[in-house]
Amino acid sequence: MGWAARTGIAAAIAALGAFAAQDARAANGAYAVDAADISDVGSCKVESWLSAVSNTDFSAVANPSCVVDPFRPIELSLQTIRARSGGDWSTTIAPKAKTNFVPTGIGRWGLSAYGGGSFDAATGEALAAFAVIPATFRLSETMRINVNGGWLWDRTVDRHYLTYGIGFDWKFTDTLQWTIEAYGQAGAAEVASIVQPRFQTGVRYRPNEIFSVDLIYGRNITGENANWITIGTTIRFPVHGSEPEHRRTGHL
Repeated sequence: MGWAARTGIAAAIAALGAFAAQDARAANGAYAVDAADISDVGSCKVESWLSAVSNTDFSAVANPSCVVDPFRPIELSLQTIRARSGGDWSTTIAPKAKTNFVPTGIGRWGLSAYGGGSFDAATGEALAAFAVIPATFRLSETMRINVNGGWLWDRTVDRHYLTYGIGFDWKFTDTLQWTIEAYGQAGAAEVASIVQPRFQTGVRYRPNEIFSVDLIYGRNITGENANWITIGTTIRFPVHGSEPEHRRTGHL
């Protein structure tokens, strides 16, 4: 991808603002608990995934992102979510912005922040807004712990929640990484499963610096109290001549 294409994607994302969705995932593909890292300035990637659930709910997500530097490095992403819930279909647009404050490293904490909201693509109605602080502690070149804490406003029911998450990544071969995570939101809800913990675990296969694929099992991942299977892919467009990501971070 050339400079002009990267700039065009970044400008389109930026024009939509620094927001993210209540049911949108973090910058780690289909996983919900985010790491503190961001990519190099000028790099882009396209994450996408399909999720099917035992109660017949379904979601398809495309999430392009680029890192720009208007005054500091900022990762701008734009999720488009096509979902079926309870037999009803919806399309949600979910922009998000993320920046890193403290780089990650072995034996120390890294820190970043992201935030935003979502809106209905058909009506333009604002649906949610949130802000999250991801922190990452690298145990070694192949293991890390991610901790998230934040705030969510669900505008559809006008309720505020505290959000939380903890995840563990382990790169156990040169091409395979295992992730396990628990996350959720705390507050008042009419449906108990909305505030019950959510869980995902999966394996990522990344044969090279450009492409990876994920296979993930999840439980109650949108607060619906059901079992999910997710298949996701990521295609990366690194900056020409940059150092490979695994040499910078030790991770896939």
